[in-house]
Amino acid sequence: MQDFLIVGGGVIGMMTALQLADAGHSVAIVERGQCGREASWAGGGIVSPLYPWRYSRPISALSSWSEGRYPELAGRLFEETGIDPEYRQKGLLYLRVDDVERALAWAREVAKPLTRIDAEMLYAKEPRAAAGFDGALWMPTLGSIRNPRLGKALRARLLQMPGVSLHEQCEVSELIRERHAIRGVATSQGQLRAGQTIVCAGAWSRALLGDIGIDLPVRPVRGQMILFRAPKGLVERVVLKDGRYVIPRGDGQILAGSTLEEVGFDKRTTRQAYESLYASAISIVPALADCPVEHHWAGLRPGSPDGVPMIGAVPGFDGLHVNAGHYRNGLVLAPASTRLLVDQLIGCEPIVDPTPYRLQT
Repeated sequence: MQDFLIVGGGVIGMMTALQLADAGHSVAIVERGQCGREASWAGGGIVSPLYPWRYSRPISALSSWSEGRYPELAGRLFEETGIDPEYRQKGLLYLRVDDVERALAWAREVAKPLTRIDAEMLYAKEPRAAAGFDGALWMPTLGSIRNPRLGKALRARLLQMPGVSLHEQCEVSELIRERHAIRGVATSQGQLRAGQTIVCAGAWSRALLGDIGIDLPVRPVRGQMILFRAPKGLVERVVLKDGRYVIPRGDGQILAGSTLEEVGFDKRTTRQAYESLYASAISIVPALADCPVEHHWAGLRPGSPDGVPMIGAVPGFDGLHVNAGHYRNGLVLAPASTRLLVDQLIGCEPIVDPTPYRLQT
């Protein structure tokens, strides 16, 4: 029997397993598909909320703690696995922001380098940005990570660790309940028992906990994205306009996203979304009109009330915990939200006050 069993092999589940294994515990991950292939794979990899000044304090607290951890994590995983998660810290340009003063006030309050720049500096930084802007907001510290490679690197590292086992293509049918305690899960591959069970199943978390009478307020929200194959260096940094963005990769790939669609567990792509994303991308960088679109995909974000994740023990059940409901900020908040839960699991002082994230039943 393992010390910990984690349901869900996304970035949240895998980071939790890594931290628990680093602390000397045995860990099993149960994943219905392959680890790192759902929402963790489908996102863009920006490691900051898109408009951070518009978020509540609980999200900001986790985001602030997480932001500086990705360079170290990416370097560690590259050294240990040979897979480079490609962390890039090239900054972010905000075009056409309608609450500039609020943004600048937030930056002063949290000592964040967010400044207003003129058109000359804007086009010096991104010469191929759409013409006609008289300036922008500039956040030089923003980073991005190539999230599919982050998932691959985390999975590869966990496979190297003797105290970790991955059970992929393994469907969980129910939690193993013994009166008021949870002792693992029943799966398509048999029972898996553990001292502590952690539900990190993203948009699928609600159904699993619903079977024991817990109504977890998490829902699937579809996000569609497209990928351009562009000449290397066409765009150097993340550029955001009207809630849509382009994200460059080091090899010339440029992601454009994303939609927000309340359609349940439907991951189909649509022509309407493709055309909307394409138009948004061209309005940010017109030269993308000369670049082929290589891929169009969708993922399901775990939406929650106000986007605040639920992190901690599930009331009424011994040995059951949850870390779900990160909405658009799973990658952004992953280092902090997993550390916050692990701190509580192993008896360390929590990095932030855990109260705002507790599941209320």
